[in-house]
Amino acid sequence: MEILGTVLRVCVRDLEASVAFYEQLTGSTAMRFERGGVSVASVGCFLLMSGPEQELDVLRKVTATIAVKDVDEAHATLTAAGAHIVAGPVPTPAGRNLIAMHPDGTILEYVDRNATAAH
Repeated sequence: MEILGTVLRVCVRDLEASVAFYEQLTGSTAMRFERGGVSVASVGCFLLMSGPEQELDVLRKVTATIAVKDVDEAHATLTAAGAHIVAGPVPTPAGRNLIAMHPDGTILEYVDRNATAAH
């Protein structure tokens, strides 16, 4: 499995103020989408999330987002190594993803940018 990078997940109260800060910090323009009642903005290597506290509590359990070349390959590698696949692979606005719990209890999201992603 080829790991292409890591996205830092940040839960924020004021998405607009946070987007402005992170756009200035990174020099990038935010890509925005909604998922499950949560407003999301991807800015550089940061994934900003804002929404109902109940939803954010679930999202905070995922330590980081790992960009991979192919989620199917990640699924096979993770399963063979003893990880438990919690959800996915499923299409998302940013690419296909899956959520995996590693044997030590760490929960990570793995996402690719394959053409099968939902747009």
